[in-house]
Amino acid sequence: MIRWAYAFIDRPRDRFAEAAAFWATATGSRLSAPRGEAGEFVTLLPTEPADACVKAQAVAGPGGTHLDLAVDDIAVTAAEARALGAAPVHAEDGLEVLRSPAGLLFCLVPWSGETSRPAPLTAPDGAVSRLDQVCVDIPPEPYEVEITFWATLTRWDSTPAARPEFHRVTPPPTLPLRLLLQRLDTPGPTGAHLDLACSNPNATRTRHEQLGATYVSRGPSWLVMRDPAGVAYCLTGRDPETGRLP
Repeated sequence: MIRWAYAFIDRPRDRFAEAAAFWATATGSRLSAPRGEAGEFVTLLPTEPADACVKAQAVAGPGGTHLDLAVDDIAVTAAEARALGAAPVHAEDGLEVLRSPAGLLFCLVPWSGETSRPAPLTAPDGAVSRLDQVCVDIPPEPYEVEITFWATLTRWDSTPAARPEFHRVTPPPTLPLRLLLQRLDTPGPTGAHLDLACSNPNATRTRHEQLGATYVSRGPSWLVMRDPAGVAYCLTGRDPETGRLP
């Protein structure tokens, strides 16, 4: 059983402080003290009594997003993931790093009793937003295999979305993060990006631009943005409480 999930914001070392500060403000969080050998890890701590579900890491390279899944038994879950087609990357005490069949990096970590989902952020203008989704961007060939992998590993609800290029893997409402699987039009590497559910995406766009983000483009129900480190994310017109489109 997946007991909890963390969205891990991986950002280039030379832009990490700026990106971490942006995401803390954009989610209504505060940054923990740095940890790691080079101070490369921080947690975005909710300001209200709740459990964190977002962390950040300074990395070499352009950065991106990955998932940490908190489980009761790392060895058992890792063995199941490998049986489903995941490739092992690294293992140490309290951590196993794998790649999904399509190549998405993810980590298994021990569950530490997290149960309380953070509340959405209400901005001064009344716009409500919540970082609640990791969208996995998958090239066409491994798309169906990746759907089967995540649905089977998580045991979450697996349903096609309204648009044929999307598929939802939705956890119980007590968990903080959903998965959206997106089929890309062309071959290439699998990646992932963050999605925020927004009551008013345009108002949230304005606020994020004031914080240092950049607008990129508009989709049918989302806005593509880049954070101060230049990494893409989306503001989606979904309900911040339910995660669903109107």
